[in-house]
Amino acid sequence: MPFVNIKITRDGATAEQKAELIKRSTQMLVDVLGKNPATTVVVIEEVEMDNWGIGGETVTARRASGK
Repeated sequence: MPFVNIKITRDGATAEQKAELIKRSTQMLVDVLGKNPATTVVVIEEVEMDNWGIGGETVTARRASGK
């Protein structure tokens, strides 16, 4: 049973976009590895931008500085 965990910042991904991520991730595992889509699990975790750091800064700070 494949398990895919997608982590994104919580800043505006729509329900439709998340559904597309689930659909395409599942299909990729079917196409590449021959996995059964009925047993493929995809979880999307949305992380607050203050809880996601890159290069020693939060995403909030990076975006505010234009990085």
